[in-house]
Amino acid sequence: MKVGIIGGTGKMGRLFSGIFERAGHDVACSGRKTRITPMDIAVMSDLIIISVPINLTADVIRHIAPHLTAQQVICDLTSLKVFPVREMLCSKAEVIGLHPMFGPSVRTLAKQTIIVTPARCSHESLAMLTGIFEHEGARITITTPEAHDRMMAVVQGLTHFVTLSMAETMRRVGITPAETEPFMSPVYQIETGLVGRLLSQDPGLYADMLRMNPFVPAVLEACEHAVSDVKGTVLSGDRRLFEELFTRNSEHFGNYCYDASSLTDSLIEAMVKR
Repeated sequence: MKVGIIGGTGKMGRLFSGIFERAGHDVACSGRKTRITPMDIAVMSDLIIISVPINLTADVIRHIAPHLTAQQVICDLTSLKVFPVREMLCSKAEVIGLHPMFGPSVRTLAKQTIIVTPARCSHESLAMLTGIFEHEGARITITTPEAHDRMMAVVQGLTHFVTLSMAETMRRVGITPAETEPFMSPVYQIETGLVGRLLSQDPGLYADMLRMNPFVPAVLEACEHAVSDVKGTVLSGDRRLFEELFTRNSEHFGNYCYDASSLTDSLIEAMVKR
């Protein structure tokens, strides 16, 4: 099979290029400085993968979509699925949206999740594609583009919003991570480590994840109300009210609380041994 990756010279594109090469397929990549163009990829490939920034994805798909045939498969790797899948469906090709839930720095796909949103494809095409990822040890989650974006509003939108809010709060109160280091607990180190990890990456990527997901505003509104309620409970000085709020959320999380404690204990142990 001939695989073409538009944006294949980028970090994620190179990662997936290696995956398909290890599966025995011929891979061609286009990038900003390659002689091969996106249109070349569209014409010559059996499987076309779009691996470009979120804000460029729709334009790239629109550029090549009229030239695709029913014998081809087109996929994208963006963090949102509704709008890329909608654009890909304007072509005649089979359409399978992909969202790798990891960055390009991973050493292996073992136990990594890839979300798959098949929109128009044969069982054989879907099985072929997911089989390649599963052979590398990936876990596959199949869902719809709408369900994906709704869940990403929490998994990515809420998470990144809260993480950035922690950084912004520390900046506003004039405290740096270095100043807190002598006072750090392992749990706090994990929290600030996640903040630092986020801030070390491309701000444009995270801006697009939040601003382009239509389900994010409702989640952020719920977050705003939640913060207001928690703040009010703390400032009330009423211990009973705080315990009730705490217990409501503990019950909502259920057995995950115990699983999370075990997991973070392992992380803390690993950190101590570094």
